Amino acid sequence: MIKTVFMGTPEFAVPILDTLKELTDVVLVVTQPDKYVGRKKVLTPSAIKNKAMEYGIPVFQPVKIRCDYEEIKKYQPDLIVTCAYGQIVPKEVLDIPRLGCINVHASLLPKYRGGAPIEHAIMNGDTETGITIMYMDIGMDTGDMIDKRSIPIEEDDTLDTLSTKLSTLGAELLREVLPSIIDGTNNRVPQDNDEATYAYTIKREDEHIDFNRSAIDVYNHVRALNSHPLANFTLNGEEVKVLDGYVGDTRKGEVGKISDILKDAIGINCSDKIYYITRLKPFGKKEMNVRDYLNGVDKDKLKASVIE
Repeated sequence: MIKTVFMGTPEFAVPILDTLKELTDVVLVVTQPDKYVGRKKVLTPSAIKNKAMEYGIPVFQPVKIRCDYEEIKKYQPDLIVTCAYGQIVPKEVLDIPRLGCINVHASLLPKYRGGAPIEHAIMNGDTETGITIMYMDIGMDTGDMIDKRSIPIEEDDTLDTLSTKLSTLGAELLREVLPSIIDGTNNRVPQDNDEATYAYTIKREDEHIDFNRSAIDVYNHVRALNSHPLANFTLNGEEVKVLDGYVGDTRKGEVGKISDILKDAIGINCSDKIYYITRLKPFGKKEMNVRDYLNGVDKDKLKASVIE
C-alpha cells in the first residue's frame, strides 16, 4: 500500500481524508494551526486534526508551510493529496513524493481558481459547479487536470448545502481516479489559462450587502455566505447579519429603504425588486426568525430606519 500525506483543514476535507485512509497508508496529516474561536476565544483544532486524531495519524501544523516542511520529508510519502489546506504549498514540498502532489478543488477548473470557489459560484448565480482533481504546480490551482465532475447548483443551495454535496462528490471522484494515479495511467490535461477566473478568499468587506444591486444578486449573496461568515448590512449603526430571505415584487420607493414589514419578513428595496429577509442575527443576539424579531420592535421606527 502506498504511503500518502494528506493536507487539509475544514470539515469539507474530511470525506477526502476518509477515502484516502481507506485506500492508502496515510502516514501524516498536515493542517492549519489551532485557532481561537468565538467570544470566549477557545483554542480550537481544525476538523481535519480531529479526524486525524481519531485515526491515530500523526499531525503536523506549521504556521508557514513555505518555511517549515522538513517534517513531511521524514515520512517519505509516495503521494501528497491536498484539499482546502489554506496555504500555498511550496515547490520544495511538491518535489517530495515520487507520484506527485494532487489537489481536490471545488470548481470546474480553470473557472474559480483560489480559496473560495463555492462562495463565488453561488454569489455569481451560476447553475453548475463541480470538482476537479489536478496535479499541483507552483501556481494557484494552475496544474494539469486529471478528471472533473459537475453537479447543478439548486436555487435554494447555500454555502453549507453545496459544500456538503461537493465534498461527497470529491471523495467519490478521488476513489475513481486514485488507482490510475498510482499506476500512471491517468489523464493529464493542461488548463486553458485564457478561460481562467478567480475566487479569492472572502474578505470582511465582501460580506456587506449592497442593496443598490438587483434583488436576485442580494439573494445569491446571502446564500453564498450562509452559514459562515454571513452577509450583513448596517441598521441604525448596528450590524445585522442575514441568513435567509426571498425575492419579492417590484420595489416600492427608494432603493435601500424598508418598503414592507410583514408578519414574518422585512422587505428592503433593491434596484429592481424587494428582497425579503426571513431570518437574521441582530447585533449581540442569537439567530432568529423575523417573526420573533418583530415581536420586540417598534415597526414604525423600524420602517424609518437608516440602512447602510
